Amino acid sequence: MKKLKGVSVSPGIVTGKAFLYLENELPEIPRHKLREDQVEGELERLKTTFEEAAAEIQALCEQAKREESKEAEDIFTAHLMMIEDVDFQDQIFARLKESRENGEWVLYDTCQQMIEKMQSSPDAAFRERAVDISDISRRLLGRMLFVKRACLADLDRDIILVAHDLLPSEVLTMNRAYVKGLAMDLGGSTSHTAILARAFNIPALLGISSATEEVRDGDTLILDAIAGTLVINPDKEEMDSREGLAADYHKKLDEYSQIRNLPAETKDGWRVLLKANIGIPEETEAVLQSGAEGIGLYRSEFLFLNRGEAAGEEEQFRAYSQVVTAMGKLPVTIRTVDIGSDKLLADFHAEPEKNPALGWRAIRFCLSKPEFFKTQLRAILRSSVNGNVRIMFPLISGIEELQAALALLDEARNECRKKNQPFADNIAAGIMIEVPSAAVIADILADRCGFFSIGTNDLIQYSLGVDRGNEKVNYLAQPLHPAILRFIKTVIDAAHSHGIKAAMCGEMAGDPGMTALLLGLGLDEFSMTCSSIPPVKQVIRTVSAGECRALAGELLKGSSSAANNEILKNWMAGICPAGCR
Repeated sequence: MKKLKGVSVSPGIVTGKAFLYLENELPEIPRHKLREDQVEGELERLKTTFEEAAAEIQALCEQAKREESKEAEDIFTAHLMMIEDVDFQDQIFARLKESRENGEWVLYDTCQQMIEKMQSSPDAAFRERAVDISDISRRLLGRMLFVKRACLADLDRDIILVAHDLLPSEVLTMNRAYVKGLAMDLGGSTSHTAILARAFNIPALLGISSATEEVRDGDTLILDAIAGTLVINPDKEEMDSREGLAADYHKKLDEYSQIRNLPAETKDGWRVLLKANIGIPEETEAVLQSGAEGIGLYRSEFLFLNRGEAAGEEEQFRAYSQVVTAMGKLPVTIRTVDIGSDKLLADFHAEPEKNPALGWRAIRFCLSKPEFFKTQLRAILRSSVNGNVRIMFPLISGIEELQAALALLDEARNECRKKNQPFADNIAAGIMIEVPSAAVIADILADRCGFFSIGTNDLIQYSLGVDRGNEKVNYLAQPLHPAILRFIKTVIDAAHSHGIKAAMCGEMAGDPGMTALLLGLGLDEFSMTCSSIPPVKQVIRTVSAGECRALAGELLKGSSSAANNEILKNWMAGICPAGCR
């Protein structure tokens, strides 16, 4: 028996036989020089390949429409836009003319450079977008090399699919009736494979690293996409234990389904809002299915990092409008782009910074590039005619930054008016509270804000001086540290005293173990991953406002993280004896 750890991206616990899928590897790519009289013919071969691949993707889009899979349709529509992108094609054609090398090699090497650039980014969402370039390049190269790929559509028995990587097109075309679970070496929670797995309700564990090395075809597997564990050839004790956990999980799902459309309201009638965090438009359907009351954080980075260059205003407008329209009257809070020296566009050349987390990023970057920033602001403003939009500025540290951002927002409004581009007049503009200075002067900032949203991930990092990615010190990143609780309380009180709402969109908001505390501190809105909404709502509907305020008062007096953790653990044990998940 062996256990491997991975990232749970689509929940569930399943047992079955492994089907090891290693058929998506390409053969060695040939490389040779062309004679001058061969260049035009090779260019025509490449152009034909692009046209045929585009037709193939169009067919996948149509299949997705027939199956009413909005997520798959959106992914393949994006792939179609990328493969038909004139700049993308011209880059490859120009290189072929310059190098006079065969089309397969030029295509492969150009795409590989793009993939490596994406994968070297410290930003997980940017790294995961490399799979789109990989999917497109494999499709093109497969046609040029006449590669016949194994077809997952031919599956005829129940399996747990184990792969190094899986292209979105393979997820769509596989016989999903027989795929009971998915385990992959690569991938993360925002990858397209993860999104499709959630859309098709297939329990999935990604980022396992060594799954294809450790698993053999036909092995018995337990895929626990709750605990994030893949068990290979379990013994009887392990099998019995997981069966019990699976039964508990399905019981929880039944409970969650019963409260999906009920309000997030305490026993004594205190109402709060539960919203969702998303990183790409394809996640919108999951938001609607989760019972969320809006989107509290729409990260816009995917529009700037996928191709290593900024999307234009029209492309941004379409991406924002897609989400805003789908959400109807429910609010959508769009965060302006949070990029910087550690994830910088090719358009902006900059020297690497020694400490990018404290450097030229987020609002600082945007304010230094006003035309770039206003392009995004105009796109967001224009999307507001399709629904209920709010704008959020990240990493505000003082009033000067906020005033400068609001001034550029006013300029963007005026530019839209001059072009007769309509937008809503009542768009609220708020800020993320992520640094200690913003928390300390929250009362000053509140005068110019429509709302606050506390980003606990960065607030904890900056307040406690802890790099959460550093295993030597990440144990210090404690959300119940007295300083963090006091900062949160300060921000919420400042918001309320100025008549605005206080939200939270960091990981703390989606932890049901923290829900009662945050209620007691007075938080108005919680924003989290879709899968966290049901357990958080369940806690809210189990407690009373008075109980929560008493708990928060006790924890605010705490002298250490350890003491507060113990108090909260014991308190929650009385509320959720069987656990909150």
